[in-house]
Amino acid sequence: MRAVSSCILFCFTFFLVSSVQSSPNYRDALAKSIMFFQGQRSGKIPNSQQITWRSTSGLSDGLLAHVDLTGGYYDAGDNVKFNFPMAFTTTMLSWGTLEYGKRLGPELQNARAAIRWGTDYLLKCATATPGKLYVGVGDPNVDHKCWERPEDMDTVRSVYSVSASNPGSDVAGETAAALAAASMVFRKSDPKYSKLLLATAKKVMQFALQYRGAYSDSLGSAVCPFYCSYSGYKDELLWGAAWLFRATNQISYYNLLKSLGADDQPDLFSWDNKYAGAHVLLSRRAVVNNDKNFEQYKVETENFMCRILPNSPFTTTKYTQGGLMYKMGESNLQYVTSITFLLTTYAKYMKSTKHTFNCGNLLVTPNSLLYVAKRQVDYILGVNPIQMSYMVGFGPHFPKRIHHRGSSLPSIASHPQTIGCDGGFQSFFYSPNPNPNILVGAIVGGPNDKDGFPDDRSDYSHSEPSTYINAAIVGPLAYFAETIKG
Repeated sequence: MRAVSSCILFCFTFFLVSSVQSSPNYRDALAKSIMFFQGQRSGKIPNSQQITWRSTSGLSDGLLAHVDLTGGYYDAGDNVKFNFPMAFTTTMLSWGTLEYGKRLGPELQNARAAIRWGTDYLLKCATATPGKLYVGVGDPNVDHKCWERPEDMDTVRSVYSVSASNPGSDVAGETAAALAAASMVFRKSDPKYSKLLLATAKKVMQFALQYRGAYSDSLGSAVCPFYCSYSGYKDELLWGAAWLFRATNQISYYNLLKSLGADDQPDLFSWDNKYAGAHVLLSRRAVVNNDKNFEQYKVETENFMCRILPNSPFTTTKYTQGGLMYKMGESNLQYVTSITFLLTTYAKYMKSTKHTFNCGNLLVTPNSLLYVAKRQVDYILGVNPIQMSYMVGFGPHFPKRIHHRGSSLPSIASHPQTIGCDGGFQSFFYSPNPNPNILVGAIVGGPNDKDGFPDDRSDYSHSEPSTYINAAIVGPLAYFAETIKG
């Protein structure tokens, strides 16, 4: 009875909120979601840059280890390059491009550029020194005490790596996944680059398997509590093997998948926990190709969906009164966009063969999943109780005081004088004024469990954007841009 009641409440709320406005302009949101990555770029900024208040930064990255580690992305509102979430971001952008490439239309080239900015850096990290995988640049504990533009960074750019004696199977498995997924994106447009990505992915995966251990144990406070590997490293081994199997179709990766098993029962998907993503990725063979060898992943995927759907008797997922999936208080939208990607993608697989499944006595069709997915996307884009778009620069009302150094500080062009480590706090961080620079397309951490949003720069858990929030929504936006003309 409770499940039925929650469905009635959910559907009624959806009707009320949806009546406020028609479907958002998904095509515009798609373009902006990809443009956001330009605002996170580290390294030499090209002339084609559209977010013009950002400039070149981090040109000495890697110097302390006598290697070139320039490039890549700052993960969120800080000036640190954390490879674990960056690699996941790259994998998700690649997956979105592979699944929805035809629907991306004119944004396909921009998506490839965003992926390549990540893979160019990850390749450097994987090949700069034999026997080492570089996994981060910048001391987060020092960086987080400063509020300065990336262009002004004067904090130590410490270099972090994993090796045989200090393993990191999680970050290595995710790096292998990113390189393997991207190799398929560039297979036709740049075959030489594609082969380099795949060859490097295989070597990094071998390293992950040969020297097993969590990178959190090796690197301690350099990655914890920021991006600790809370779920362990088995999920990244499964994820990396799944991507290498899809990229190569080699029996060795199939055997590896079978040896790793699929015994986790997740109800979320994130930069840390990849089980649900790996299950959906592998389920494609069972649903689309009717390959019985992959049946277990279809079962795992459908069990996951039954834990997500609001009217399922097995749901473990809370929804706000306004209809937003609510997993965790801190940066909740990262889980919303990642799970929405899985909902949309599995629905796409189901549609291709008219597949359905059951959650107890509830019949689940592709449209059941797409209904929830669209509701999440629409909520993020402003179809919610306070009519706030959580994508910066999209719609009439969006967050103006995001927790992001470059956005909150004046640009080099408008303020050429250096702003030091402490210089940004008093005049800018604590200021009630809106940020001077609009980080177009950035999706912030999101509202609280009461659908409220304070738009407070100091409230990082709700107001900070991140690359992995955005990376996961590109696919769903492409899907809805093509199927629903907003």
